[in-house]
Amino acid sequence: MTKRKISLILDNIRSAHNVGSIFRTADATGVSHIYFTGYTPRPYDGTLPYTTKPERGIIKTALGAEKFVDWSFHENIDELLRELKDKNVKIVGLEQDKRSINYLSYDFSGDIALILGNEPKGIDSSVLSQCDDIIEIPMLGKKQSLNVSVATGVALYALIR
Repeated sequence: MTKRKISLILDNIRSAHNVGSIFRTADATGVSHIYFTGYTPRPYDGTLPYTTKPERGIIKTALGAEKFVDWSFHENIDELLRELKDKNVKIVGLEQDKRSINYLSYDFSGDIALILGNEPKGIDSSVLSQCDDIIEIPMLGKKQSLNVSVATGVALYALIR
């Protein structure tokens, strides 16, 4: 019996602390891979003899989880999305959009790559247009948004239910 795969695509996330937190949640929920695109900070890869400030931020918040979840960087998100679709991976954006459906009513079957976008701006419209589906978490308060790492946790636990 083959277990379905859940991966994440972090596109233009600004905060290394959010990335580290996402690594911890990804490890806890069995995410198979994290794809980095755009200017999202990435974990230390050993190419330099020292760590950068963003790498140290990831290390601080991931608490070692970055060593247990496979990850890779991709210069071009469009090429990455094509590669994943060619492997029958469903591309799902987590975003408030006119096409969005409530994450609680979404059928999370099959292999899925969940895209998470920039903290204040969200997922770019050119990337959203390539998503097979878009889900959102209902907002009942005044602010109408969650921190990207918190939203990731909410969505991932729905995915594994």
